[in-house]
Amino acid sequence: MTAQARGRRRVIQGVVVSDKMDKTRVVKITRLVKHPLYKKYIKRSRKFMMHDENNETRVGDVVKMMETRPLSRWKRWRLLEIVERAK
Repeated sequence: MTAQARGRRRVIQGVVVSDKMDKTRVVKITRLVKHPLYKKYIKRSRKFMMHDENNETRVGDVVKMMETRPLSRWKRWRLLEIVERAK
């Protein structure tokens, strides 16, 4: 794969909420969305499955993950870096 194609892949940041599976983590992404009528910001969150080859992340870690080819039925993301370790 060329460097150009890798540059188009999305990179998102989230918090690990589950590390019970082998080489798989569940990451929660939270974003603020403005309500169309009331103009108030609302928290919206979504969970993604992420591939973690060396099982190096734990619950509470803030991670960056990159979009990748389908690795299983639900996994479409892989670990890029650990931004902050859980305390």
